Amino acid sequence: MYRLMIFTLISICFLTRCKEEKKYHDAKPNLVAQAPTDKIADILAHQQKLNDEFKDPEESPLPDRFRKDFNGLDFFAPDTNYVVEAEFIRTPDAIPFLMPTTTDRQSEEVVYAKVRFEINGKPFNLEVYQNSELMKKEGYEDYLFLPFTDLTNGEETYGGGRYMDLRIPNGSTIILDFNKSYNPYCAYNKKYSCPLVPSVNHLDTKVLAGVKKFDKK
Repeated sequence: MYRLMIFTLISICFLTRCKEEKKYHDAKPNLVAQAPTDKIADILAHQQKLNDEFKDPEESPLPDRFRKDFNGLDFFAPDTNYVVEAEFIRTPDAIPFLMPTTTDRQSEEVVYAKVRFEINGKPFNLEVYQNSELMKKEGYEDYLFLPFTDLTNGEETYGGGRYMDLRIPNGSTIILDFNKSYNPYCAYNKKYSCPLVPSVNHLDTKVLAGVKKFDKK
């Protein structure tokens, strides 16, 4: 919600999905076993880590003109109502497809699973993707990608939607922490090539959690 960019990987931003391997690398915390206060602490630690990355010239997606005066990203206040347990429904027969991006590049993905959950009192069913190239890389075999749009886009949040990074769970459920949703790097810098959120992954509600839109003023 990490490491140096590896620009040669198909699945990272500039050539692919906005440095997703950088986001995916940390092990997913066991949020089910944590008390609410621990969840808040975990969210705040994630926000601090993300801010540290954006300040680091080796890792930041920000152009120098924005990074030199960077004081931190704008986040929604941590809200444990947006930490939800979802049913994780694997789709082993899914066929790889080419996901369009903000450039002419296309990213080869497969629908690894669907997640079924409720948020703000409404039921939703989203697709979770696995990148065909990234899954072949040692250490990245269990990384998943969940892009989504919601009713905050273009107002409180980036118009193109946001991303979440996940790991393949052992069982049939997974924790989705929307407090750790982040903007694609093309929201900060046009040099990056970022996957477009499929229309099936729209949430017809406001997700008031995670990173807000970036003010370039």
